[in-house]
Amino acid sequence: MMHPFKIGDRTVGPGHPCYVIAELSGNHNGDLARAVESIRAAATAGADAVKIQTYTADTMTLDLDSEDFVVPGDGPWAGRTLYDLYREAHTPWEWHAELFDAAHEAGIQIFSSPFDRSAVDLLERLGSPAYKIASFELVDDGLIDCVARTGKPVIVSTGMGSLEEIAHAVDLLRKGGCEAFALLKCTSSYPAPDSGMNLRAIDLLARTFDCPVGLSDHSQGTVAPTVATCFGSIIVEKHFTLSRADGGVDSHFSVEPAELAEMIAAIRRAEDMIGLGTLDAEASDEGSRIFRRSLYVTSDLAPGDELSEENVRSIRPGYGLPPRHLPDVLGRPVMRTVPRGTPVSWDLFKSTDQTGPDGSKAPRHNSSAEAPSGIVLAGTVLGDRERHFEKLGTTWTDSSPARKSRGSSGGKCSVLI
Repeated sequence: MMHPFKIGDRTVGPGHPCYVIAELSGNHNGDLARAVESIRAAATAGADAVKIQTYTADTMTLDLDSEDFVVPGDGPWAGRTLYDLYREAHTPWEWHAELFDAAHEAGIQIFSSPFDRSAVDLLERLGSPAYKIASFELVDDGLIDCVARTGKPVIVSTGMGSLEEIAHAVDLLRKGGCEAFALLKCTSSYPAPDSGMNLRAIDLLARTFDCPVGLSDHSQGTVAPTVATCFGSIIVEKHFTLSRADGGVDSHFSVEPAELAEMIAAIRRAEDMIGLGTLDAEASDEGSRIFRRSLYVTSDLAPGDELSEENVRSIRPGYGLPPRHLPDVLGRPVMRTVPRGTPVSWDLFKSTDQTGPDGSKAPRHNSSAEAPSGIVLAGTVLGDRERHFEKLGTTWTDSSPARKSRGSSGGKCSVLI
């Protein structure tokens, strides 16, 4: 069974608001003051956490310019050596304590993606409340085992990962004693094309690994996180920059502060809209129920007059019997004078003539009789509100407040459904 877990004082998991992570990555552009300002801006936008990355160029790769160590293709990083790229993008380790302090002062959680054991040691000294395994480290058994043994929650991106590779990583986490973990659907393209997002896989990961699942989003704009929320995403991670115009290694697929705030607001709206997956009447519908169609008398009737298609119609509002009962009431004589515009209800008819389609009788109220067997009333709009019926033995008792509000004295009645 999928269990929620806590990062700091925030619960992450089913039944809780989507946990939004602002990924700073290399968008500090080598400026500590900008990094601190970014943390404050993420907090102001409403993010739950800000995430940094803990590595150096030397812990990531070798300082070589041979083909293996040069970024191929025609993307924004094409032609650069891995060492040069990581040297520009890394967050200096001497900044970490100040960044953690800035996050605490701003009231936002902060944790990091470590890329080797020395990074985990640093983050442990700083009291990191959680860890993130980047997609490219999904296959690094030693790093995953090291993080699992900290006893902290672990979030794992699954970009490029096969089900077998993801299962292996999950097994490593559990063997290391980590049960508080989540997986993130991720497309490891920068930016990720819309057609390559495959957000339906969020549900596949949740069903396969029985754990919280979210989205690490590298697409442009803010549509994907909202859609992912509708597919059950419990976490959303989005790259964040103060301004794309300022440049930076990840700025081209990052959101700015106003966009981050809009994204979070859209996620919260999506959460409200998803609902419970039932077709029960919504509370927001209740005020509109009275404007549904129902049966009304359209001509003045004297006692003994029968209802016919000439004097009863299905119209708005909805205080009368539902239109499905039209065949049941046609041909029945009314028991009293009925003015035009009266909602049709069972108490209009003489008890001796109130016979349902199955031949059963439904006497006027204030009498006690058995309801037709096998019939259960879920509710019929007969008054200002939905009437409520409770079964007492074989008698249906009207307990609706609508009866009193419309001047009836209450009592018992049999109901034909």
